[in-house]
Amino acid sequence: MNIKTVGQLVDEALKEIKTISADQAFENFKKEEINLIDIRENLELENEGRVENSIHIPRGKLEIYLDPNSALFQQGVLDQNKEMVLFCAGGVRSALAVKALKNMGYEKISHIDGGFGAINQSKFNIV
Repeated sequence: MNIKTVGQLVDEALKEIKTISADQAFENFKKEEINLIDIRENLELENEGRVENSIHIPRGKLEIYLDPNSALFQQGVLDQNKEMVLFCAGGVRSALAVKALKNMGYEKISHIDGGFGAINQSKFNIV
C-alpha cells in the first residue's frame, strides 16, 4: 500500500494550482476583483481574528457552498465572474482545497501563499 503523506499531496497540488501573495490578494481585493474566502475553522477565527469583508466557508463545507446552485451564489454573496481566492492558516488546506475546486471545474481560483500568517503581516484589515 502506498498512501501519500499530506506533504506529498500539497506538493502535487502546488504544481497544478495558482498561488498568489498576500500583497497581490490585497490589491485585487481592494479593486473588488476577487471573492476572498477564509476556509479556517470557526475557532480559528474566534482566536485569531478574521479579514474584514472576507467570506468565511469552513473547509469541510467548501464544495457544498461553492456549488453554483448554492445560496451564496443565488443571494449574490459570491460572484462567479470573480476569481475565488482561498486562504487558511498557513497554506496547506487552501492548496488542497483549490485543487479540489479545480476538479469541480473552477478555473479562476487561487490560494494565498502563507495563509493567514502572511495576511496578518500585510495591509489587510483584521477584525
